[in-house]
Amino acid sequence: MKKINLILQRFWQIIPVLLGISIITFLLAHSIPGDPVRLILGPRAPQDVIDAVRQQYGLDEPVLTQYFIYLRNLVRGDWGQSIAFKTPVLELVLLRFTPTLYLLIGGLVFSIIPTLVLSILGSANPDGWLDQTIRVFYTVGLGLPSYWLALVLVLIFAIRSGWLPATGFGNNIKEHISHMILPWATVSMVMTPILTRNLRATLMEKQDADFVIAGLSKGLPRYYIFWRHILPNSVLPSLHLLGVIVLYILGSSIVIEPIFAIPGLGQLYIRSVIGRDYYVIQAMTLVFSLITVTATLAVDVLTLIIDPRIK
Repeated sequence: MKKINLILQRFWQIIPVLLGISIITFLLAHSIPGDPVRLILGPRAPQDVIDAVRQQYGLDEPVLTQYFIYLRNLVRGDWGQSIAFKTPVLELVLLRFTPTLYLLIGGLVFSIIPTLVLSILGSANPDGWLDQTIRVFYTVGLGLPSYWLALVLVLIFAIRSGWLPATGFGNNIKEHISHMILPWATVSMVMTPILTRNLRATLMEKQDADFVIAGLSKGLPRYYIFWRHILPNSVLPSLHLLGVIVLYILGSSIVIEPIFAIPGLGQLYIRSVIGRDYYVIQAMTLVFSLITVTATLAVDVLTLIIDPRIK
């Protein structure tokens, strides 16, 4: 019962966080230099047309009034109308959500699996040649920018070899996967070194813990102690990085999606900022924030379930 109360408490904490993010995003979006209406209509548009469009989108009201109108409509499920796309923002976000969801889930899978393999192999023989090779790998990987990796992968596997498509998202699941392999690899090559460094260090630390010595003294096989005790206790600290990973993948989508021409939320975010599309910017920030806090909440729930020390 206490764990359920803790989960509910974490859930209700999301609401003030999203409210604060909406206020900051609204003020920052409206502080971007330039008039979005004039940007859309062009510099030669008559002033009466500009005033009519500004009135249509509610941009002629004071900023505080605009925020409360936006908040009221948001609660009702009305995310506003995109100035640039002339489309309801919610419809636009839902249309672009699937590619980013593919990038997020695939990036997590492609990062977690190599992390587990490399960390276990490295900690199995500390300071051996394999462990040294893995340490060199994540040391070099920590300094490689994602946009450079993306361009190199496109050059090698798409342009020169022609094995994989360089851009787009495809029209079915099979095409989606083939188009997303290079973006997933880009995310994995950036995130795996960070996770491997953290998990390997934790595995090395736990191997000398008291519960390991106690298990060996009872005659338990080392492999049993590793899989039953060392690995689960080592995964818990790395599990808290999941929220950071999700946030990184969402942030990197702003860079990765334009490079691979993926019609996702990251590419939409860039176009909205350039076009001063206030409603889309606000919606995109709230969506990214909601995904991040949901991932953090999921980590808290998993920690409560896995860790018996939390009552």
